[in-house]
Amino acid sequence: MARLLLGLIINTAALWIADSFVEGIHLIPFGSGEANLVLSYAAVAAVFGIVNAVIGNFIRIVAFPLYLLTLGLVAILVNAGLLTLVSQATPYMGFGLVIDDFSWGVIGALVMSLCNWLIGIALRPFMSPVSITR
Repeated sequence: MARLLLGLIINTAALWIADSFVEGIHLIPFGSGEANLVLSYAAVAAVFGIVNAVIGNFIRIVAFPLYLLTLGLVAILVNAGLLTLVSQATPYMGFGLVIDDFSWGVIGALVMSLCNWLIGIALRPFMSPVSITR
């Protein structure tokens, strides 16, 4: 459970960084105030995590030959497509992610992937299971 919560926090931070640095990605919060903004980031990150877990795994299995041919670079396009799918689905919830163009989605997916990787490396000691020493 703690690992799932830490993954949500990492995705939330990566989404915030992508929103801050990529000008074609915007978040519409479901209310005013700093707490609602943070909750909106967390909710969009949770939706992205669910979409990535359900649809993303299916796409990765089906597109496995493309992953091999492109040495994994197609993963950026898959993540951009999933991010675009989240941006299409979340406005119906009263808040949401807005991506101006698919090219901004590709840049946002690249930024989010790099942020997830860097934050994951920084937090790796906290994510490993507890080992029993003699």
